[in-house]
Amino acid sequence: MKKIIYNKFDKHAITALPQVMFPGKIVVIIDPNETTKAVDYLLSSDILGIDTETKPTFHRGESHKVALLQVSNRNLCFLFRLNYTGMTPALIRLLENKKVPMVGLSLHDDLLSLHKRVPFEPGSFVDLQNMVGSLGIEDLSLQKLYANLFAQKISKRQRLSNWEADILTDKQKAYAAIDAWACIQLYDEMIRLKETGDYELQRIAEESKDELQADLPQKGERREP
Repeated sequence: MKKIIYNKFDKHAITALPQVMFPGKIVVIIDPNETTKAVDYLLSSDILGIDTETKPTFHRGESHKVALLQVSNRNLCFLFRLNYTGMTPALIRLLENKKVPMVGLSLHDDLLSLHKRVPFEPGSFVDLQNMVGSLGIEDLSLQKLYANLFAQKISKRQRLSNWEADILTDKQKAYAAIDAWACIQLYDEMIRLKETGDYELQRIAEESKDELQADLPQKGERREP
């Protein structure tokens, strides 16, 4: 039986899905000197998932630098706390690498935020938003894509938490790790479906204008629901 996927996933159906749990190990990096060893390990992987987090702004004119860079392979996720480590030469080497593909979603926003900390030449990045169309999927958010392909819910409750806090909570760590790791899972599944054709696309009724408007990212906001 072919896998059923949808051109658009009903956001109201996500609530009832089982929640995704990060299955690997999470390592938080605060010391700049520890970034070299971490990057050497990551660059020995076959693929990496990548994402960033920035302290949210609630007042006009307020802005913050990207505070966290999370990079995961299939088993382990490093959380680089950039507000402590800064953009070290090792991290720049990672971001400029052209050997190991780095998969993310809405990468333009992440790269722009990182580039504001220090200039670098982006390496081998793969944006999932550029892949979904070939399967007939129109959604662009990580939560909807994961629900569509794996019938599991990625919780977004920690998205607007303080990413510059002295100590990140376990929930923040898990949220950050899942967002990076999930990109690898989505990439692998999209490649599998395209190569095997083992799926059937079902189209759902168009959402109302108000619902579509609510899903659009606000100015300066990343494409997350």
